[in-house]
Amino acid sequence: MHHNEPVNKSTTAIASELIAFSSDAAFAIDDQRRITAWNHKAEQLFGYSETEVVGKHCGDVLRAALYQDKPLCVPDCEIFSCFLNFQPFNANGCRIRRKDGNWVTVNLSSLIMPDQSRGPDGGLVAAVVFFRDLENQPGSPPLGQKLQIFTLGSFGLAVGGQRVQTIKWKRKQAATLFKYLVAHLGRPIHREVLMELLWPDDDQSQAWKRLKVIIHSLRQELRAAGLSEDVIETASESYALRQEAVWVDSSVFESFVAEGKTLQYQQQWESALHRYEHARYLYKGDFLEEDVYADWCMVQREQLREIFLSLLAGMADCHGELGHYSEAAQVCRTALVVDPGRESFYRALMEHLVRLDRADWAIAEYQKCRKFLEREFGLEPMPETERLYQQILETHGREKVG
Repeated sequence: MHHNEPVNKSTTAIASELIAFSSDAAFAIDDQRRITAWNHKAEQLFGYSETEVVGKHCGDVLRAALYQDKPLCVPDCEIFSCFLNFQPFNANGCRIRRKDGNWVTVNLSSLIMPDQSRGPDGGLVAAVVFFRDLENQPGSPPLGQKLQIFTLGSFGLAVGGQRVQTIKWKRKQAATLFKYLVAHLGRPIHREVLMELLWPDDDQSQAWKRLKVIIHSLRQELRAAGLSEDVIETASESYALRQEAVWVDSSVFESFVAEGKTLQYQQQWESALHRYEHARYLYKGDFLEEDVYADWCMVQREQLREIFLSLLAGMADCHGELGHYSEAAQVCRTALVVDPGRESFYRALMEHLVRLDRADWAIAEYQKCRKFLEREFGLEPMPETERLYQQILETHGREKVG
């Protein structure tokens, strides 16, 4: 064959080449949702070999989920609907279940194959999907001997990348005491406050003896986990967690969001998005979500949840400024999973859908908003929401969106 002769390749072959040369985990699916190609990076990330997955329904392999475990792989899969309509789809902070049962967090992006690549009877490649592993992204905990503390979602500790089995601690109140110190990071807490927290019905003498035992036990457990320095300092009759000796996900999360807001204000949309994505990766759930009835962390939990919602609002705005309307809409939907009654996200979602020429979907979101507010609160949508709804009707015509 001469080099100047045209080479006709099947779409399946082209997709296989694309994912073979990808630096990220990737696979191709046909218009029946079946996996047609699977690269080595995907095998490393998810644990499945190509022979194990080719020909299988993608949802049966990936079982992807978004924030608060909202499933992505469902019968009316939003991702696949976008592919069939030649619209790329992306989502950040997806959780994928590996073959070994563990979960990995990834960013998802896609490449749509051209219309002519799809036959009338199906079976040809519809899209290539890429996964960016987030486990080693900026904001991930350091792998040195500094104590890593995870508070967003399930509580956890790690030293040198190895999880500390707090569930095996001999004294269960040691975990409660440590969480309280984390919630008041760097601030001295008087021993009487801690005694009242743990043993409200004991006399002070007995509670003080028990507190000393718990503090000693806690320090022993942390040393046994491989921590070389004491992270709990004693000052007079108070105790504090040394801020410089620990890495705390909630603190890093807040820093990334603050940096993103600054960059967004400076109209550096791409850079702001990067900071927001790092922060979003860290937010795996509400602050100390297992301590749902502990009043001492409720205010901080709500504050961090509001920061997370402001992060999502910032991400949607940045995507909108960059013309990424599909991505902006997806972020708004994620926010509405967190707070289904937040009308500002309904309005933003409606606006982005209109820009995608889906005024009918925008009207459907308005109806969803109206029904939710009526059912949950007995309220009608805010005037701003009503005005946007009427504007969409007037601009796009009732017959188009009806």
